Formats: sequence, C-alpha cells, structure tokens
Amino acid sequence: MNVTVVAGNPKPGSRTLEAGRILAREFSTEWQEVDVVTLGAGLLGWGDEAVAAAVTTVAESDLIIVASPTFKATYTGILKLFLDQFETGTGLAGVTAIPLMLGAGPAHFMAPELLLKPLLVELGAVVPVQGLYLSDKTYADEGALDAWLGRWRAAVTATTGLARA
Repeated sequence: MNVTVVAGNPKPGSRTLEAGRILAREFSTEWQEVDVVTLGAGLLGWGDEAVAAAVTTVAESDLIIVASPTFKATYTGILKLFLDQFETGTGLAGVTAIPLMLGAGPAHFMAPELLLKPLLVELGAVVPVQGLYLSDKTYADEGALDAWLGRWRAAVTATTGLARA
C-alpha cells in the first residue's frame, strides 16, 4: 500500500507531521511525506515544479493522511493552498483519505469531520471513516489511537484495497 502523510502546519517538522507518521505506521511500514510548509512560495501560484511533484505523489497514493493543527477552529491556510492545487472532483480520485487534526482541547473535536473531510471529498477522495481529532499534548501517548483504530482500521484497509481496483 502506497501511503503519504500530508502535514499542513506552518512549522516544519511539526507535531502535526509526527501525528501523521504515528497513524501511518498503523497502515504501512513505509510512507512518503509532504511537509507542505517546505514547498514555500511555490504554493502561491501554479506551475512550481516542487509543488507539482508533491501533488503527483499525493494523487498517486493509495492512502493519504491529511493532517493539520486546528487554527481559528479550522485547518490551516497553508494546507488549503496545497489542496487548491488539486482538480475539483478528480484530483484525488481513487485515493482513500483520513482527515487528522490536532488541537489544544475538546472544543474543536468535530473539525476534521465538519471542515477537512468535505474538502477532501470535494477533491474526489474516498473518506470512508470518521475524521480523527487528537490532543496536541497526548497524541503520541500509548493507546491514543486505540479507540479510533478499533472502530475504523478495517474500513480504511478494505477501502484502500478497493480504491485502485
């Protein structure tokens, strides 16, 4: 399975990226990463080679984990700039996606489901499971993913296997 972690945090090498890695390990021993902030000013237009390569990497993945910190009750602007590079309806066709967001407390626990998931679906991704919201203080703790994985791992695996068929 070809897995890619997309981290939309304005800080390179962030906790958001690490949370994506932790989740990726649950589905594969190897994955690719797109730390969106490292794409720099190329995100502000179209035609940048590094951005185009990152878009291709994501679009050719079987499973993507799209991770963002919660900023102003939603995903980050830098993540939106990257996702704007994909064609509406077809840019992520055949790709299974997991929306993942980190936050400081429970007030925004529905943000991945209400805000990030619809955007991924609009781009053509298959999002078969509930988005994942984790505390930015406890995301790496032993068992932090257990309940979510217990409920959704089989659905992600099944959908990912069918996505490219």
